[in-house]
Formats: sequence, C-alpha cells, structure tokens
Amino acid sequence: MKKIGLFHLILMLVLMISTTAPAANPFAIKLGVVTKPGAAQNIMAEKFKKRVEARSDGAYTVKIFHSASIGNETEILQQIQMGTIHMGVITGGPFDTFDPIVRVINYPFLFKDHDQADRILDGPLGDEILKSLETSGFKGLCFSENGFRNLTNSKRAVTGPDQVKGLKIRVMSSALHKAIWQALGANPTPMPWPIYTELEQGVIDGQENPLWVMEVYKFYEIQKFMTLTRHVYSPHINVASLNWFNGLPAADQTLITEAAVEAARFQRKDNREKNAARLALVREKGMQVADDPDVDAFRKRVAGLKDLDLYQAPRVQDLLIRMLEAVK
Repeated sequence: MKKIGLFHLILMLVLMISTTAPAANPFAIKLGVVTKPGAAQNIMAEKFKKRVEARSDGAYTVKIFHSASIGNETEILQQIQMGTIHMGVITGGPFDTFDPIVRVINYPFLFKDHDQADRILDGPLGDEILKSLETSGFKGLCFSENGFRNLTNSKRAVTGPDQVKGLKIRVMSSALHKAIWQALGANPTPMPWPIYTELEQGVIDGQENPLWVMEVYKFYEIQKFMTLTRHVYSPHINVASLNWFNGLPAADQTLITEAAVEAARFQRKDNREKNAARLALVREKGMQVADDPDVDAFRKRVAGLKDLDLYQAPRVQDLLIRMLEAVK
C-alpha cells in the first residue's frame, strides 16, 4: 500500500507540473533598432513586444536590441536577410540599396500631410512596396513613422534653397537622400547613426530629421537653426526575415502581423500628438525656427530628380508615376 501511495503522489506532482508550466520554452524574437529608448523606432518596438507577448500565451518573447548595439541600419537589414536576427524597425532610406522601389516613398515633397501619407501607405500602393521587399529576403509587415524631415544647421538661418549652398549635411546611406541635397546645393555626407559628436565637433554643419530627434537626442544643444522644410515624409518600415516568417505556423504569422500593425498605428498617433510640444521645446532652448520657408523654391530645385537614373528602372518609374497621380 505504501508503494502504491508513493506512485500516486509522484503521478500527481507530474500532472501538476505539466499543467502549470508552459508547453515549451518561449521563442525569443530578436528585433533590432539603431535608436535609444524613447525614440520613434523604440516606441514601435516596445508596443509590438507588449502585444506579441500578451497574445501568444507564452509562445514568444521579444528581445529589443537598441542603440545600434548590433550595427547600423544597413547592417541590421543584412542580419535580417541572413536570419541572425528576426525583425527590425528601419528608416525607409537605407532600403534603397536593397530594393530601389523604396525610393518612391522617399521622393521629396510627395505627401502634403499625415492623412495623405496614411491613406497611401496603408493602401494598395503601400502594400505593393511591402510585397516587393520579398525579393530581397524581407517580409514587409507595415509602416510606422519617423515623420516629416526638417533641416537644422549650426551656420546660418535658412529660408530658401540659396542659403543651403555649401552646407555639409549629414544624410542616411541612401542614394536618393544624397541626390536631394546635391540638387539643393549642399554637400551631403552619408553617415551612420548616431551623429551628435560629429555635429558638436563641426565635422558636419547640419542634418535633417523629424522633430522627435531634436527632443530625444537634444540637438538643440548643438544646432542653432531649424527650417521646417518638411521635404520628405520618412516612414519606418517594419520587416521580418522572410525565411523565418514563412516558416511560422499561419496563426503565428497572423499574430505577428496584427501586433505590428496595431503597434504602428499607436506609434504614429503618439508621434504626431507630441510634435507641438517638441517645437515649443526647441524654441525654449534657443533654436531659431524658420516656420514658413520658401517651399515652392525648394520643390523646384528637386523637381528633376524623377528623371535621374535612380527612378529609371521600369517598375520603380511605374510606381512613382502612379504615386504622384494618387497624391494630386
């Protein structure tokens, strides 16, 4: 009787353990961003992490590698291609070395406002871009946002393109962004993120980024002049390794996609609601802000970019024509 009782006790313990512990160790999704906590990419990544972990019943965790701890954006994309990390929240610019079709959404002065950007990028034209990324080994999930990009510099007030001439402006690793600033007369200098030290030491005169960058990276400490050019609407593209994603069960693919879309919508709304306070902050910190630059003059200087080789691949040219028609 004692042996039977012991057997039953062991069996009960085994059953208790099997019903309270997860069926398997959670799979850790590795997600890379180059920015630090509080930045737009990180807000997207952190909201995605919460959504996935809450809804997967312990099947997934998300490990965020932030602050360029695993490389710059181009290097993160290369690691996603190789499958050494699973996902990334990446600025649109660096994609153009992997798939030139992304140059279409970085075309200068394409979108007039946030509503138009959302309508296009969340619609069939945006889906076409995300689908195209599969040829480079990426699963395009959705667009979150960096925001409308503005010029800052330490040399002089800029209200029109003539005052841009000769400024050494940091740009992303993007042939298009380099071409934009060449057309405006600047000296564009491709440089990976972060760039605070280079600005502080005068290696570069200025840079161009959305308002959140001024706040999070405190560029108001080292840049005196801001011009609200809004020359490019800069999305973040949320991507996964295509091979990894395609190897997941269909239900898990849906879970990850829906979590990314929900996180992106949250991040875009959050980013836009904070912009007025960010603008007030940089003024309070002493930046001189040109609110009403001669945007028409800027636009005329870059109008010829659509005729450059950057846009001559047939499928890129075709999408650009349709995109320009859609935003009229």
